[in-house]
Amino acid sequence: MTVSENNFALTLFSDYESSARSYCRNFPAVFHRASGCYLYDQHDNAWLDFLSCAGAVNYGHNPVPLKDALIAYLAADGIQAALDMHSVAKAEFITAFNTIILQPRKLDYKMQFTSPTGTSVVESAIKLARKVKNRTNVVAFTNGFHGMSNTALGLTGNRDNRQNAVDAHVFRLPYDGYLDGLDTIAYFEKLLTDNSSGMDIPAAVILETVQGEGGINVASKTWLQRLHALLQRHDILLIIDDIQAGCGRTGHFFSFEFAGIQPDMVCLSKSLSGYGLPFSLLLFKPQWDQWNPGEDNGTFRGNTSAFVTAKAALEHYWRDDTLSLHIFRQEQVVVQWLEEIKLRFPHFIKQTRGRGLFQGIELYSPELAKKITQRCFAEKMIVERAGDRDQVIKIMPSLTIPEDTLVAGLMILERAMEDCFSEAPATSQAVTQDILCPTGGVQ
Repeated sequence: MTVSENNFALTLFSDYESSARSYCRNFPAVFHRASGCYLYDQHDNAWLDFLSCAGAVNYGHNPVPLKDALIAYLAADGIQAALDMHSVAKAEFITAFNTIILQPRKLDYKMQFTSPTGTSVVESAIKLARKVKNRTNVVAFTNGFHGMSNTALGLTGNRDNRQNAVDAHVFRLPYDGYLDGLDTIAYFEKLLTDNSSGMDIPAAVILETVQGEGGINVASKTWLQRLHALLQRHDILLIIDDIQAGCGRTGHFFSFEFAGIQPDMVCLSKSLSGYGLPFSLLLFKPQWDQWNPGEDNGTFRGNTSAFVTAKAALEHYWRDDTLSLHIFRQEQVVVQWLEEIKLRFPHFIKQTRGRGLFQGIELYSPELAKKITQRCFAEKMIVERAGDRDQVIKIMPSLTIPEDTLVAGLMILERAMEDCFSEAPATSQAVTQDILCPTGGVQ
């Protein structure tokens, strides 16, 4: 009997799997295979994927050049368990990353292969920043999300995620645009220069240039440049968490490239392997390479199969600007569509925003956002929500998505909005919400 002939009941998972499971609650289907922009359930029904495994498969599911490289490596008995020993696969990835990504961008970074999850690379970055600066305090931002382990969870803004005993040495600042009229950089500088501000001089500042889980909040070029300059004046490290916004999601390989800045550290994970294989990388300027041997380690540093697929991804997608140009073209398709639907539904849509193929639709009503994504699921499309109240519909398809497939997905989303808005109460959602949340930012 083939898998597609089976009929695994959803109760199997609720009976035996931990209550910590989450995505499956919003997308209750049993998936079997995936290809390109589509997931296929156990009955071989196709589902258009506007989630991309939370940004872990930027190039789509099972991209052929990466799959072929992985199959060849496995067929040749390529080493799998290697700790942090030298391997041909690692050497080839280092060479490709340096040649294809770092050198053309004039970036001089050492590479540390941390434990393979996104939260792990954040933990390593903060640990190193505190070591080299001999300071404990770290600055993070409202609506930021940096992971679910102790230090990373302390950096994360959403109180629904935070737990007791997370890292307490975090000072939180308002993100760009969080509160109308507030100059975050000027406020930060005042805190740094006023001896009675209550802020201990931090070792580092960590941020996402586009906050994914926080609601697709976008930092401007000017804001990033001013922040970078301020930190340089005060000898504070800048850490860019590019776990979700990096690897091409905003159009460039790194999300900070458009601002012309060079962070002290960069955290990469998710789509770094290009294939959904766990793989994380911490980049940092050479002067910060002050680790003692084994001071930051783990058994699964450097997933060897992921080295293989990551190298193939770099060679196939990043040797020239073909993919970037494609992303920017698709961005214009999405942005034009967003502008049109915002004009159509001003009482329901508060704001649209994003960069590249990382876009969000903020609704006044979280309940309507949930209904819309549920309606999309009923139409065989997977799209998730983000934001402090899950009020932002998050558009994050494959970076390689063809335009006709992209438009088809947007039309499914538009029909879902039309249906849900037509069923909503006639009273304007905007009026009530603006009384509670009068600013333009995500509160």
